[in-house]
Amino acid sequence: MNATLLARDAYGASNSATRTPRSTEYDAFSRITAAMKKAETVAETVEALTRNRRLWTILASDVASAGNGLPDTLKAEILSLADFTIRHTSKVLRRAGDIDSLIEINTNIMTGLRQRHGAAT
Repeated sequence: MNATLLARDAYGASNSATRTPRSTEYDAFSRITAAMKKAETVAETVEALTRNRRLWTILASDVASAGNGLPDTLKAEILSLADFTIRHTSKVLRRAGDIDSLIEINTNIMTGLRQRHGAAT
């Protein structure tokens, strides 16, 4: 199962049958990033961070799979971001780091997904 299908299963089904894998990925990042921004309690923060770490773990697994057709340099960059995100999440949960870095990474990924989607249409 690829990251898009796992993300869709993990973060809710798409409302539209015409959604692309890229738009599904964007939606997952968007919802999780919004949850991180809106989190006011420790429980909300932990839930948002857990969902974010799960998304990045799924993404890293998909990128590392043998059938992934992304260029090797892009794969390496995504895996590096996934590694940082997973490690930094642990720091945030221990209150040894801030959530803003994770929000910024996700926002940049969303920008890239939007730009690549726009270029493809």
